Amino acid sequence: MTHPPADAPRSFRLAGQIVPAPRLDAGLHVVATPIGNLGDVTIRALETLAGADFIACEDTRVTRRLLDRYGIETPLVAYHDHNAASMRPRLLGRLEQGATVALVSDAGTPLVSDPGYKLVEAAIEAGFRIVPVPGASASLAALVAAGLPTDRFLFDGFLPQRSGARRSRIAELASFPATLVLYESGPRLPESLADLAAGLGERKAAMCRELTKAFEEVRRGSLADLAAHYAEAGPPRGEIVLVIGPPDATEASDADIDSALRQALASLSLKDAAAAVAAATGRPRRDVYARALALQAESHG
Repeated sequence: MTHPPADAPRSFRLAGQIVPAPRLDAGLHVVATPIGNLGDVTIRALETLAGADFIACEDTRVTRRLLDRYGIETPLVAYHDHNAASMRPRLLGRLEQGATVALVSDAGTPLVSDPGYKLVEAAIEAGFRIVPVPGASASLAALVAAGLPTDRFLFDGFLPQRSGARRSRIAELASFPATLVLYESGPRLPESLADLAAGLGERKAAMCRELTKAFEEVRRGSLADLAAHYAEAGPPRGEIVLVIGPPDATEASDADIDSALRQALASLSLKDAAAAVAAATGRPRRDVYARALALQAESHG
């Protein structure tokens, strides 16, 4: 890991002007970077990236494009899933020496679905200062573009890749009374949407793709509509955020619950049937599950 000269120039370029970077306090500075459009970077992020002793990033080629855009010459070191275990002690060693370290991900806010969490955790345990430098976030950008309730939401990252595990996770999420925000890859999108439609019912949703980039797309509709569209159109390209509305809070009668459970139990396990009916009716899952047990006992009696 290289040590830049103490008198190395620290500056960045903004609107054609060379701007001197301020001296930063020692510690780990967690810096959000643009998720696509490089114009979305904040001035404070540029000051931090230019003023740091070095920048820890997932892919040096990706971060270099941002630095070149703004004339920043701070050294880069790679810190990612494959080298995190060996690099983390080295980064902590530099912090021990009083270095200013900037941590970035390839796009957006670090620690959200990337290996930065363990570095921050270790730095806190060692007593180093953590400085958040907020900015772009794909999950929040999608949330505000989706047109769905924002007063309460749950970010749950990527759904499991295997179908069975994915359906189980969806069943766990079904009764959560809030908007859901998920990440997904293009190749898995059609299958995931089909499972979401089956597990969550006719909820409103939005597929947000390539946000802030040239081919940005937000497609809105019910989960069933989106599932049908991508089953026919095939997997889209790019980075995807799914935003799914909360369960319908309309109160269903006990008779409605029983009817829905009988129908669901004809094709689903007791657990999945209860989760699906709870999601569709807004009833607490534990209550619906208890009623499903009672109905199952009656049918076997």
